[in-house]
Amino acid sequence: MMTGDRLGASYSGEGNCSFTVWAPFADKLEVHITSPKERLIDMEKDSWGYYHSTTSDVLPGTLYFLRLNSEKDRPDPASRFQPEGVHGPSCVVETGFDWQDADWKGIPLDRYIIYEIHTGTFTSEGTLTAIIPYLDYLLDLGITAIELMPVNQFPGERNWGYDGVYPYAVQHSYGGPEALKRLVNACHLKGLAVALDVVHNHFGPEGNYVNDFGPYFTEKYSTPWGSAINFDGPHSDHVRRFFIESVLYWMRDCHIDAFRLDAIHTILDNTPYTFIEQLSEEFHDSVNKLGRKAFLIGESSADNVRLIRPPELGGYGLDGQWNDDFHHSLHSLLTGDRQGYYQDYGEMKHLVKAFQEGFVYSGEYSLFRQRRHGTSSKDIPAERFTVFSQNHDQVGNRAKNDRLTRIVTFDALKLAAGIVILSPFVPLLFMGEEYGETAPFPFFVDHSDPDLIKAVREGRQKEFAAFKWEIEIPDPKDRATFLRAKLDHGLKNREPSTTLLAYYKELIKLRKTIPALFTLSKEGMEVSHGEDNNFLFTRRVDKNSEAIIFSCFNDKLTTVELTVPPGVWNSAIDSADDRWKGKGSKMPKQIQSNDEKLTFHLSPWQFILYIKE
Repeated sequence: MMTGDRLGASYSGEGNCSFTVWAPFADKLEVHITSPKERLIDMEKDSWGYYHSTTSDVLPGTLYFLRLNSEKDRPDPASRFQPEGVHGPSCVVETGFDWQDADWKGIPLDRYIIYEIHTGTFTSEGTLTAIIPYLDYLLDLGITAIELMPVNQFPGERNWGYDGVYPYAVQHSYGGPEALKRLVNACHLKGLAVALDVVHNHFGPEGNYVNDFGPYFTEKYSTPWGSAINFDGPHSDHVRRFFIESVLYWMRDCHIDAFRLDAIHTILDNTPYTFIEQLSEEFHDSVNKLGRKAFLIGESSADNVRLIRPPELGGYGLDGQWNDDFHHSLHSLLTGDRQGYYQDYGEMKHLVKAFQEGFVYSGEYSLFRQRRHGTSSKDIPAERFTVFSQNHDQVGNRAKNDRLTRIVTFDALKLAAGIVILSPFVPLLFMGEEYGETAPFPFFVDHSDPDLIKAVREGRQKEFAAFKWEIEIPDPKDRATFLRAKLDHGLKNREPSTTLLAYYKELIKLRKTIPALFTLSKEGMEVSHGEDNNFLFTRRVDKNSEAIIFSCFNDKLTTVELTVPPGVWNSAIDSADDRWKGKGSKMPKQIQSNDEKLTFHLSPWQFILYIKE
């Protein structure tokens, strides 16, 4: 049987530390302690190819390498901390922490209102600890969960996080594992859940030493990052274990509540029982034993409903998925973009279907892909979809890395916020969008290899070719590129940001307090659109609570005729009001309807919510 010991260095107190490393083809493996006193510790190999060693005189803070075959020193693949970066020694860390969140059991997924954060650019300090003073601000905004972009160790001091090479180690420039635990503890004490973005589809290109230890890669498939990770070939059970145990580590030892699984459509696995299924099963088994709420949320462009279908119905059992279709449908209507993948969107029927079902493409032909795409998500519960008008990808993967603030009007920003926050799905905000942050979010790296830096620059240019952007891409290596992404929190105190922030707060408050809005259900919703592709009408119902929403996707005054359900309807929020720096509303404060067709005049990009008496 495969060893049950935890991978990496596990400190159990009083100088006792065990080391477990998978290195099936190594003839010899030793722990090379480099500090505080240099020495070698022999390791014994079991029949599965795992090396083990237990010692009673290693303390937290001890630095070590793993010496392969008496000649090659490498950091521990399951290192918990790399204080000197990806090429330096690994560090033994204290397993325990003074947790004060014993009463925290998590919150249901349908109560998540997520705020995505990049640690390095959210604050001037760029650390996990520096986020803590902003938690009260996020609570006041109405956020219920923060989502951290990947924090595992990457090369250098700055990176989006997707070039990580140590799936268990918290980035040293972010403050290491203690800083992450302090942040999570502080969040839980305030009632905030913490989600973490994790990457299982590739390793970063620098500091990537895992293949020195075992067959972590396969030549069977090729990926945008080179050789694919070995999830379905010989020895793949152990590769799977390596990644699954990392997720369990973050959940168990760092108390993380949810995980975004990055780009799982690029995980290539041809087995009947896939890595994603195994991860989901073992994760949920562990969560159930701990008596907590914790979730796996996939990111996939495949529109593959099996990912979020329960195992008993033949699915992989993930709890949710980012819905790019919702974003693309909304973005194309707001901006008029029709390049790249946006060529598959741009009609109101796409946004209507995103509301009604989730996935827009359920087997239809995709012009961008030049083939049929997707599967039907009609029967998938609404809370399984996370939606957004902006996120790190959709901002960062634009030529100018510009936010919606830079490319649409203030009125359109308010419309986008209303569409996302008052949708029947789990809403996600990208840091700063709530006050109209203007800083771009360009891709940035801090690699040390000149050839690698050259390849990254050329790769970004090639990646944008499909969009036909004839513009110079910001240099990812230039530190100034990174600094331009830092948020300007001072904007909150200046107009129109102050008004936009108050508008976001009001939307979130309405979502939380009106049953028809906080009940996430497709069944309790009706959606229709105008023939001219510029108007969306939504009705949300939950028992005795009803709401209707008018959304105008037009830059001029729009007249619509429609039948409003019978009753007396009072305006709850109107983006065209003076209060929200609108240009004035021609919509009534109250609608009295006898189930008849009425005429309404909507201002450009207007969003207005009515609640039934």
